[in-house]
Amino acid sequence: MFAETALPTPSSDENRHPRLLLWLVAASMFMQTLDSTIVNTALPAMARSLGESPLHMQAVVVAYALTMAVLIAASGWLAERFGTRRVFAVSIALFMAGSAACAASSSLTQLVAARVVQGAGGAMLMPVGRLAVLRAYPKERFLRAMSFVAVPGLLGPLIGPPLGGWLTQAASWHWIFLINLPVGAIGLLLTAIAMPDMRAAQPPRFDLRGYLMLAGAMLAASLTLDGLGSAALGGVSVVLLALAAIAALMGYIRHARRAPAPLFSPRLLDERSFRIGLMGNLAARLGAGAMPYLLPLLLQLRLERSPLESGLSLLPMALAAILARPLANGVIGRLGYRRTLVGNTVLLGAIVASFAFMAYGVLPQPLALGLLALLGAANSLQFTAMNTSALKDLSPAVAASGNSLFSMLQMLGMSLGVSCGALLLHAYSALLGAGSAAAFAATLVTAGALTALSALIFRRLN
Repeated sequence: MFAETALPTPSSDENRHPRLLLWLVAASMFMQTLDSTIVNTALPAMARSLGESPLHMQAVVVAYALTMAVLIAASGWLAERFGTRRVFAVSIALFMAGSAACAASSSLTQLVAARVVQGAGGAMLMPVGRLAVLRAYPKERFLRAMSFVAVPGLLGPLIGPPLGGWLTQAASWHWIFLINLPVGAIGLLLTAIAMPDMRAAQPPRFDLRGYLMLAGAMLAASLTLDGLGSAALGGVSVVLLALAAIAALMGYIRHARRAPAPLFSPRLLDERSFRIGLMGNLAARLGAGAMPYLLPLLLQLRLERSPLESGLSLLPMALAAILARPLANGVIGRLGYRRTLVGNTVLLGAIVASFAFMAYGVLPQPLALGLLALLGAANSLQFTAMNTSALKDLSPAVAASGNSLFSMLQMLGMSLGVSCGALLLHAYSALLGAGSAAAFAATLVTAGALTALSALIFRRLN
């Protein structure tokens, strides 16, 4: 598949192995996106091995996504300060260490801690790799270079669920992490050979105070949502976490207005389409973002599919997402952003809610696979439209900062979506029976309604 995209010529002699650099960055993106999805089909097997309920394993997914959200904002500055080669190598080493620790974990607490380490490495792989390609290739060749690099990033979600199911069934869930070790070792070798050592002569001052407040707000918000569905945190603790999230966010806004060089300028929110895009992205992911977590549980716990069957059942969703991606521009061009996002968001909510029929086992297999494909295509159009509508009107002066903030909140949205799905499933399980068909159906209908309601935000687009 890589051969279909001709590799562009680099812009400078600083990087002696420019084409090898593209393969290195492409492989790192594949490894990062693979690990975002490979875990989902293995969660029930992990729960049995660790003596936990399968309905309480969301922290394994949330820890990875939330750590990435928190650290993405610092990755660019770290590369400018310490150099792309060193930071990229440390990222791979952290990813490998986290993967080894995940495989060696004997409790849920250990596994979650290891996923934090793994997420810390994964958070810096994509931004630093993208920065190296941007510096190594001129503007007129950068798009072709990034198109080549993006292909394996699309393959990760396609291969992740069936590979995770197969490894879990054929060997054990530990192997979904152990396979990262030889790949990481090759990555470290290629980094020493191909990654240019680029850094700023005078790196800008890092807004540490603003970063800590923003990171604290994200952590507190995610823990609040996760704590609502967990018996580990009492009501008072959840309220205090929610207040801490609000206080940290308000503190950052006040700081950003006064600081000479804030982490993210308040000017970004002056752009209407960017502001609406951020809010709509977070709102839409609260419902639809829960599906990668809920579907493997539904397939294995309710429909009694094996891990491999569960992973293979999700293939139509990933394939449809890839195939629908090139069609998104035509749809947006014909309907415009507002009509596309409002209509597709409502459609996406209806699709999510319709999986309630699957919970009761009344959907024939061909219809279920078609519904999964429709979900993948609608998701692809949704995220393409949300991303481009948010970033298209940013001025060059704030475009890089806006892209970084948007990427960070995308990862936060993934974390909040899984937490929201777990919260709903816990609540309905307590009312209707743990893991019952009614509990899954009610969860999916509510998730669909939350997704559809986010269309009200997109109605505000011009």
